[in-house]
Amino acid sequence: MSQNNFENTINPLKFSSLNTSKAKPAIAFDKIDQNEFLTTLKEAVVIAKANIEKIRQDQSPATFANTIMALESASEDVDFVSGIFFNQLSANTNEFLQALAKEFAPILSEFASDVSLDQKIFARVQAVHKNYFVTEKNNHEALTTPLNGQPPLNNEKLKILEKYYIDFVRNGALLDEGKKNQLRQIDVELSKLGPQFSENVLKATNEFQMVLTDEKELDGLPPSAREAAAQAAKEKNLTGWLFTLHAPSYLPFMTYSTNRAAREKLWRAFGSRAFNDKFDNQETLKKIVQLRHERAQLLGYKTHAHFTLERRMAETPEKVFQFLDQMKAPAVKKGKKDMDEVQAFAREMGLTTALMPWDFAFYSEKLKENLFKFSSEDLRPYFQLEKVIDGVFEHARRLYGLEFKKASGMYPVYHPDVQAFEVYDQHDKSFVGLFYADFFPRESKTGGAWMTNYLEQGLFKGDVRRPHVAIVCNFTKPTATQPSLLTHDEVLTLFHEFGHALHSLLSKVEHRTLSGTNVYWDFVELPSQVMENWAYEKESLDLFAHHYQTGETIPKELAQKVKDSAIFLSGYMAVRQLTFGYLDMAWHSTDPAKIKDVASFEEEYTRELRVLPKIEGTNSSCSFSHIFAGGYSAGYYSYKWAEVLDADTFDLFSQKGLFDKDSAMSFKENILSKGGTDHPMALYKKFRGREPDPTALLRREGLI
Repeated sequence: MSQNNFENTINPLKFSSLNTSKAKPAIAFDKIDQNEFLTTLKEAVVIAKANIEKIRQDQSPATFANTIMALESASEDVDFVSGIFFNQLSANTNEFLQALAKEFAPILSEFASDVSLDQKIFARVQAVHKNYFVTEKNNHEALTTPLNGQPPLNNEKLKILEKYYIDFVRNGALLDEGKKNQLRQIDVELSKLGPQFSENVLKATNEFQMVLTDEKELDGLPPSAREAAAQAAKEKNLTGWLFTLHAPSYLPFMTYSTNRAAREKLWRAFGSRAFNDKFDNQETLKKIVQLRHERAQLLGYKTHAHFTLERRMAETPEKVFQFLDQMKAPAVKKGKKDMDEVQAFAREMGLTTALMPWDFAFYSEKLKENLFKFSSEDLRPYFQLEKVIDGVFEHARRLYGLEFKKASGMYPVYHPDVQAFEVYDQHDKSFVGLFYADFFPRESKTGGAWMTNYLEQGLFKGDVRRPHVAIVCNFTKPTATQPSLLTHDEVLTLFHEFGHALHSLLSKVEHRTLSGTNVYWDFVELPSQVMENWAYEKESLDLFAHHYQTGETIPKELAQKVKDSAIFLSGYMAVRQLTFGYLDMAWHSTDPAKIKDVASFEEEYTRELRVLPKIEGTNSSCSFSHIFAGGYSAGYYSYKWAEVLDADTFDLFSQKGLFDKDSAMSFKENILSKGGTDHPMALYKKFRGREPDPTALLRREGLI
């Protein structure tokens, strides 16, 4: 079936028939009826079960083709429908979808368990695996010559065979029937709790509103923040200025408002989301932790962290704690020094009390302005969203030979804010993939920023497909008088998520299971975090940092100040990331029976890293969606782990040139295009010629 005439067999969630010369097949967002999501999923599961049954009933000897390849394609429709559903649940949700998630997730969990716990299916996978791998005495490596006359497999096929076998074992294939049933029940319950946790955080975020009616209460706020707040109030039919817990509203207020009482009110609301309110997540959180622990022990692991880290570069909780401890001492030392400097400066400005959490952003920004003679607001005029988008596209062109073509009106989108782009290889003009960009906050969208796939690169419906990739952010919206002007932090976020997108777009593998970002979790942040480095360099900034009114390129002095300030408060920022890393590991490496109270547990494991006073009534864990509703459980350390890789990677570009073709080609060929087809360290060594230098990050952040 050719790329131009392929359609998904499932209706109505099908690929639209855009088989003209002007458009590629794409998801028909305009034809999706949310009322049919559940019916469509059930239809897809019926088809998948029929495919699985064919594998079960196959009487011929198990081979890679009739077992592993058959399993790869068996549930394509389920993957496709559920992928669209959960992407929409995060990016364009409503009460109907939130309620539906409570039915959707258990169906998927039951189906996954039906497959992973099926003894006949596992027996066939095990038979294929025995032909290619040695597994005795904890030894697990590929045979040089396959057994039973089986044909040799290339490295990617060996990887996917290994992955299937290990995934079956890690999902209970070796358990007896009683324990399999226990595992099935746990997985169904967990499938409900994750969406519930996320829903509670979103509702708590949307619930809070702070309306100011006296213009004097806006003192210190830049015009852009005032105008955005006035527009937000108008949209809600309110009088005055509306401030919320969404980042584009929350962050400017905390950074610039001289209204300390209002800052405190806003900070306390943000810090207590889903904690001791009507959306309280404490019991949900404890259930998630308890069930993850039970699941791990059922499978023979000491804790959920031991289970998770077995398939990570770090390998064990002990190695993660060793890594965090290695970073801890220099980070805390520098973090306390940072805090002392901010406290001293705050006193100079007239603060007579101890620095509180709601003071930190305000006074640290003032200190930064004093030290570097510029404000974050001074940068906004140079970061018009449309020009920054052109800038990241130009980086992709110079580094990897990609061309992004705007395709407005050619493709259906799921919300009017979403933009669609076609991506091509500049050299051979081949089609690389579709790229969707969704930048502005709305009540139907989860906070934060992420990259996702609507179609992963690899085999789908009989052919190797190119990916359909989206990045979803919550940036400052345009107002009636000016376009969307980003902070430098928002520019970094865009570069970060774009790095993830490149990992998917440049994937060149056969199997979707191993494509793009389907790599070890503590390796997945390398392509994203390394992209942020370019956003500090004058050579890079000149490509897009042009004043939105005059067209003037960002002045050399201002660009240098941005770079000089890159390690400003690096100790505080490192402590913040390490705090989340330790907290995550604590939740997932502790026996839940010993955890009686969410707040006291969090306090116990973050006390040594605290550089600001603890405020009663606030809690991080209850809104820590990354680990309780995302994929980062026992994995939040990955951000810091990947920073070591990205610092070492960018050292090469710093030495060879920001757009050095050889370095970029090596990164593209050895990292971005390979997905999970080899161990991350093997891929990295092919790129860099050696293992990463762990001191590169400490040097970059001024911690040593």
